[in-house]
Amino acid sequence: MSDWPEVEIYTDGACSGNPGPGGYGVILRYGSHIKELSGGYALTTNNRMELMAVIAGLKALKRPCRVTIYTDSRYIVDAMTRGWVRRWQANSWRRENGEPAKNADLWEQILLLADRHRVNWVWVKGHADNAFNNRCDQLAVEASRQPSLPVDPGFQT
Repeated sequence: MSDWPEVEIYTDGACSGNPGPGGYGVILRYGSHIKELSGGYALTTNNRMELMAVIAGLKALKRPCRVTIYTDSRYIVDAMTRGWVRRWQANSWRRENGEPAKNADLWEQILLLADRHRVNWVWVKGHADNAFNNRCDQLAVEASRQPSLPVDPGFQT
């Protein structure tokens, strides 16, 4: 594991209305290399876009890595670091109150992808002084404004 590459992934999601057209932005940093990714959907939610950004970032990794994921989403950081997602999964994607866990389709992908790596989850304040988070926000907003966005296959009204 000590010879695993160290990668930083910055992520953000945006939605115009909630639900509404949405986008996500991702920056991957490996040494001096930087890669930007983005995408969007015609009708989705902000939380789904935050999750899609993490998925896109993890999918871009070609081999197991030590990863630090920076996100301004407390929803993601708390769910991953406090064990909420694993509990929802163990309870057939139900929360403690018996209600269905939202975005289970995306959480399932994140768990599968994250299990390949050693991931550290870090919350950063959004729209503040983190240049990479701000750039991810810009990528997400731009993606949400693209014409002819596809349908978010997992979004349910």
